[in-house]
Amino acid sequence: MFTLDSNDNVPLYQQLFLQIRAQILSGKLPAHLKLPSVRDLSLELETSRNTVDGAYQELYAEGYIYSKPRSGYFVSDLDQEKSPLSLPRQSGQRGPRPNAPDAYRFDFHPARLDPESFPLVLWRRCLLSSLRTGPRELSQYSDPQGEWELRCNIQKYLERSRGVRCEPDQIVICAGLQNSLDIVAPLIKDHHESVAVENPGYHLPRDVFRNHRFNVIPIDVDACGLNLDALRSSPGTVAYITPSHQMPLGHVMPVANRLKLVAWAKEGGKLILEDDYDSELRYQGRPISSLQGLWSQGNIVYLGTFSKIFSPALRLSYMVLPRPLLAAYRQLFRNYLAPVSLVEQKTMSLFMEQGHWEQHVRRTRIFYKKKHDLMLQAIERHFGRNSSVVGQGAGLHLVLQLMEKSLDEATIVDRARQKGIRLLPFSDFYAVKRPGPINLLIGFGGIPAKEIPQGIEQLSQVCA
Repeated sequence: MFTLDSNDNVPLYQQLFLQIRAQILSGKLPAHLKLPSVRDLSLELETSRNTVDGAYQELYAEGYIYSKPRSGYFVSDLDQEKSPLSLPRQSGQRGPRPNAPDAYRFDFHPARLDPESFPLVLWRRCLLSSLRTGPRELSQYSDPQGEWELRCNIQKYLERSRGVRCEPDQIVICAGLQNSLDIVAPLIKDHHESVAVENPGYHLPRDVFRNHRFNVIPIDVDACGLNLDALRSSPGTVAYITPSHQMPLGHVMPVANRLKLVAWAKEGGKLILEDDYDSELRYQGRPISSLQGLWSQGNIVYLGTFSKIFSPALRLSYMVLPRPLLAAYRQLFRNYLAPVSLVEQKTMSLFMEQGHWEQHVRRTRIFYKKKHDLMLQAIERHFGRNSSVVGQGAGLHLVLQLMEKSLDEATIVDRARQKGIRLLPFSDFYAVKRPGPINLLIGFGGIPAKEIPQGIEQLSQVCA
């Protein structure tokens, strides 16, 4: 009646449990049927009594069978109409990975990092050190706003490098931009209904605010960033912007426009969400100072992350809340738990404290600048006057504008995929599509430097 396979990764008692359960649920073993004794079934299956007893005990614990004193085990009376007719036998063998990512020879995704840029030796050393020094803290929950030492180190770094003016108690440690916005959304819900976002712009904030039932208003972007005239004429009272390196066009908002945006926010209690996207990776001149530093006492939420220059796998980010929102945060999220592992927070705190972080920023800037320059040279060589580059000089991607429209974007992306080239459609960044040239988003972060020229050459052949 039952078979056991000693070569299967599933324990024998579990195999027997699954087979008996399947026959009970399918009705092959009717209600109140007496099951063979442990001794008899073990002899029949040529297995140990412990195997049969283990299966029976699990069936009994889950209510599939019941026992009678001195009589043995019987099948429980189950409602067969509410039970599945059969259950597939579970196996320890793993099937193919679901939704396995496609393998690309040239991956031009704009948010990929090069594995060579990660300081593995230093990070491992700080990780081990944090584990040795904090065994007591690992047995309890950490501060939901984030570890104090990490917040102090972030505050010093932001003040020195980004011109952010805040205190450590205003900093909240988060698990990426999505988590940050999921926290901000309920804080502002009572006073704001509409959020203005860049068009084209990063799609994640649009999705987050729509999921929180905000009215999302796309505002066009020009060479100076968000179009302020369109913002003023819109019903939006919250503006999400990437002023230091607009995603995806790479424009920098000049200080005159930043001051105008601050003036807009001062009118009627409006709010600015400043995502300092790719701010550290500026290859020409000094990094652009933050917008928050222009109005540190005002309604600006500063959003930063370690994902774009260090590791997206850590899910480690931070935000600086203005004082009024900080009070609301502590009231609304007082019973929440920290979203980021204490071990990762302590490791990053030690990494920054020992000076490794700013050293990493400097090295990474040099590392990716070489790729950036290689990309520009390859584009000039293989595309020439048939294209122009937008957003150069910062970040991990460029926007390649094609002058000739012989092919549409979808055709180029599909032909590139067939050639082993990954392109993220530029149109994905539009909430409302505008007519214009064909734009290709070309990321260089994750592709090896030596493969950039060949990748751009093959891309030019795809676009021909």
